Amino acid sequence: MSAYILRRILYAIPILIGVNLLTFTLFFVVNSPDDMARAHLGTKYVTPAMIQAWKREHGYDKPLLYNSSAPGLGRVTDTIFFTQSVDMFAFRFGRSDDGRDIGRDIRARMGPSLEIQLPVFVIGLATNITFALLTVFFRATYLDLAGTVLSVALMSISGLFYIIAGQYLFAIVLRLVPISGYAGGVESFKFVALPVAIGVVAGVGSGTRWYRTLFLEESGKDYVRTARAKGLSEAQVLFRHVLRNGMIPILTGAVVVIPTLFMGSLIMESFFGIPGLGSYTIDAIQSQDFGIVRAMVFLGSVLYIVGLLLTDLSYTLFDPRVRF
Repeated sequence: MSAYILRRILYAIPILIGVNLLTFTLFFVVNSPDDMARAHLGTKYVTPAMIQAWKREHGYDKPLLYNSSAPGLGRVTDTIFFTQSVDMFAFRFGRSDDGRDIGRDIRARMGPSLEIQLPVFVIGLATNITFALLTVFFRATYLDLAGTVLSVALMSISGLFYIIAGQYLFAIVLRLVPISGYAGGVESFKFVALPVAIGVVAGVGSGTRWYRTLFLEESGKDYVRTARAKGLSEAQVLFRHVLRNGMIPILTGAVVVIPTLFMGSLIMESFFGIPGLGSYTIDAIQSQDFGIVRAMVFLGSVLYIVGLLLTDLSYTLFDPRVRF
């Protein structure tokens, strides 16, 4: 198994390098520093001197890949690629347009994003699997039909409706929680309770439908019929066999959520005024802060690759074919 783990880690290295090169190409080749300067300064009354001054202020006045005027290793290190792309592997993201340390901002905003996304992920996963198992246990009954109809109805409602309706009902009418804002420490619970509840409810419909399909597919396989023939109850069949074998596709689907645990929800944090990484990205896009956007794109790629590695490793817990 150690060879399998090492192989998966080695696979991730060229993927991360490729993502970094692609990000650099998009931000500095397709969209040149001159284009970034014009977008930031505005298209009217922008002189070449203003563009050059903006590039010098942000460190974009250096050559892209090779600096022939620099001595020694400076020909490689004193370039935009090294200072803006290679440094990201050491998680040195530089500074934003207003001079703030991007790495420090990310570390400060990661906590509020986790306070929302981690409970949504854990509670939502447990809720979806439970409801899916119940519909499978009572399949072909009125309870199964009602659960399916409710799931489709919940899937058909926009996520914005849940946010607006939740704010109006629980914050304005009932006054149980603040409508927006954030406070650290114990006080944060009253600010994140409503976003967490909305996140769980908004994902129940699609999650239940997805897991129900997986469990129904597993229920029709030969090993399940053999377990029933041995006299196991339906509950034992579902929890000992169907759920365990259904964990492999569940783990595959869960990897997509891992980057959002750290990076937050763009819409949710913006509506509720949560100072997380989601609202941080939205603000950077609106202010055209290319340094922050580039850092968030790279960080999201790293987290997704880490999620893939964790998924591959978790396969060894549920699939003996991988373990041995």
